[in-house]
Amino acid sequence: MKQEEYLKKLYSNRFDHKQKRAKIALWKTLIEEFLQKHLGKDSVTLDIGGGYCEFINNIKAKEKYLIDINPDSQTFANPDVNILNLDILNKTEQEKVTERFDKIFVSNFFEHLNNKEELVEVLLFCFNYLKPGGAILIIQPNFKYSVKEYYDFIDHQLPITHLSLQELLHTLGFKIDVLIPRFLPYSTKGRPGSPNLLKLYLKLPFLWSFLGGQMFIKASKPL
Repeated sequence: MKQEEYLKKLYSNRFDHKQKRAKIALWKTLIEEFLQKHLGKDSVTLDIGGGYCEFINNIKAKEKYLIDINPDSQTFANPDVNILNLDILNKTEQEKVTERFDKIFVSNFFEHLNNKEELVEVLLFCFNYLKPGGAILIIQPNFKYSVKEYYDFIDHQLPITHLSLQELLHTLGFKIDVLIPRFLPYSTKGRPGSPNLLKLYLKLPFLWSFLGGQMFIKASKPL
C-alpha cells in the first residue's frame, strides 16, 4: 500500500462523518475566538499538512495556500485555496514553492514526523519561506502534558514538549512571541464537539492549566 493510500484510509477511518462536521464547527470557533487575531486579515497564509482544510477554508486572508501530500486535499479546499501537493521534506519539491508568506500555520503535524532531523527540516523551510517579520503559528500535542495518551494514535512518532520546541525555534533564529504550554485539550476524538463550550473554554484561561494537552506557540522571523 502506497503512503498516500495508507494515510487516506487511516484518517478517513479515524473520524466518522458526524465527527468531521463537528470538527469544522470547532475550527470555525477557534479561528473566530483566538487564531484570526494572530493572523490578520490581509496576510498571505500557508497551512502545512491541513489536509481536510478545516483551518485554511475558514480564515480570512489575502491569499491562502495549503501544502499536503494527499492529492485529495483539492476535494476539501474552497476555490480560493491554492493547493501545493508536494513532500515538504523533499528539497527538490520545496523549490516548487515560489511564494513567500506572512503567516505559516502548523497544527498536529510535527508528532507524525519520524525524527528530530525531519522537524528541523520543516522548521527551516518555514523560516526560509516566511517574509521578514512574518510568523509561524503552531498548535501541537505537548508530550509533557499528554504523555499517557500521546501514542494512542498509531501515527504519532515524535514526542515534543513546549521546552524542546522553544529551544529549537530559538536555535533556528525565531523569536518567541507567544508561548502557551497548555492550551487546547489533547484530542476531540470520542468527545461531543460543542462550539459554545469551546467558546467558553477559550474565555477561561485558568481551565487550560487543568485540561490543556496541546501547546500554542507563535514565533516570528526577525525583520
